[in-house]
Parts: sequence; C-alpha cells; structure tokens
Amino acid sequence: MAEELALLVADVFEAAGALRRAGEALAAAEGQTQARWQLMSVVSEEALPVARAARRLGVARQGVQRIANELVKDGLAELRENPDHRTSPLLGLTGAGSRTLAAITGRAEAAHGVMGAGLAEADVAEVRALLRRLTRQADAWTDSAAERPAG
Repeated sequence: MAEELALLVADVFEAAGALRRAGEALAAAEGQTQARWQLMSVVSEEALPVARAARRLGVARQGVQRIANELVKDGLAELRENPDHRTSPLLGLTGAGSRTLAAITGRAEAAHGVMGAGLAEADVAEVRALLRRLTRQADAWTDSAAERPAG
C-alpha cells in the first residue's frame, strides 16, 4: 500500500504541474497569471480581507497582498471599507475584473471539456472523492505529527 500511495502522490504532483501549466495558458490568453486568476476567483462572490483570501488559497498573505495591489493598480479590483476591521480593507472585483474573470472562466470551461473528453463523469467524481479523503487524512497526519514531540 505504501508504494502505491507513493506512486499516487507522484502522479498527483505530475497532474498538478500539467494543470498549472494549462491554467497559466488560460489566464495568459486574457493578459493575466494563474495567481491573479485564483485571487480574482476567491473574491468574486464576496469581497474579503487579503489575509482571509490568502488562507482560502493556502498561501502566504504577503504574496496575495502583492497580487491584490497589482489588481487594484490595473483596475481589476478595488479596496473597500471593512465595517468589521478599520485597518483591513476588503478586496473586491471591479466591473472590469468581473469581465476578465468571466472571460478566463469561459476559456477554462471549454478547455475542461477538451481535457475531460473520454472520461466518465462517475470516474471523475470517484477520483475527486478519493483525493478529498486523502487530503483529509494527510491533514490529520500533519496535525498529529505537529503535536508529537521531536525525537
């Protein structure tokens, strides 16, 4: 089992790399990067403080702040007053940001149709369920390993 799991991990990393490259190409077609696309997507439904957006993306706040600043400078996002925290404004999309996100999302939907050709929907759902379970178990292992004394 351990060997098969190690091979699965390698396959997941390889797939992640291929999907990251595809994502960069999709975003680049609209003059964006995948990181900018991900941040626009995270704040598209609800404006969020940068720190919360970073947590949702699972990346460092400083990197997200840099990207947020670029999006604001380019007119794709704006900082709004945060009624809950005076010094932590909310990042939200502008109309131009929403249109850019919609264009990238449309390209992604078309690309997913091509990438998924020949795959059964039930198989994809089963793989997703397995990956979510593996993620939970990996997180649980990481949490318990952090609680164990070093030695």
